[in-house]
Amino acid sequence: MSIEQLSEWLKVSQNTVVLTGAGMSTESGIPDFRSASGWWQNIDPRTVATVEALERNYPLFHEFYKMRIENLEKVAPHEGHEILAEWERQGLISLVATQNVDGFHQLAGSQNVEELHGSIRTIRCHRCGKRAEMAAFLQKQSCSCSGKLRPNVVLFGENLPQASWKKVIDSIEEADLVVVIGTSLEVYPVNQLPSMTNGKTVYINLDTAKQVIQFDLIIKGKVKEVLEQVII
Repeated sequence: MSIEQLSEWLKVSQNTVVLTGAGMSTESGIPDFRSASGWWQNIDPRTVATVEALERNYPLFHEFYKMRIENLEKVAPHEGHEILAEWERQGLISLVATQNVDGFHQLAGSQNVEELHGSIRTIRCHRCGKRAEMAAFLQKQSCSCSGKLRPNVVLFGENLPQASWKKVIDSIEEADLVVVIGTSLEVYPVNQLPSMTNGKTVYINLDTAKQVIQFDLIIKGKVKEVLEQVII
């Protein structure tokens, strides 16, 4: 019944925003940070994905992100990403806001995507902000200003990209339907977004977080399998 309800709401909504998190990508083979089997068990990103690590322990910072970038070469968007892209083409989705940095939504064909935590697929200098080539980062080169190169991701303690954040807030405030997919809703301030809409709210995830009790509809299951069952 719940999936049929989502189908109906998608059909009647004039403005649907989708918010995705790590659970959207784990089914492509990307490890999750917070699940019981996630990377938190082996390495705490809060000690690596930080400005402090970048500035004081660059070898560790570089090795961590080099590993993540190389892991991306082994995986690809799954059918769930492609379904969201198709829904956008059909006019059923107006915006995908994502906490993921892997770029899979765009690779699957979604056009209107806001990356709230940045992108691991582009590189810049931490000192001067100049863009750099991925190969230069992987080879641990420095910028022409001697600054350290880094992926364009939001590190712990950094602000979200304000233009994307504002666009997402504006879109959610105007939405008839907000569909939250594959996120634990533990990270501030993104976990505040679902409460900013007056529209219907849907939560899809394998693990049900404590924060989801306020949702109008909760669908527990694997992201790809749930999306494949939605008939439009």
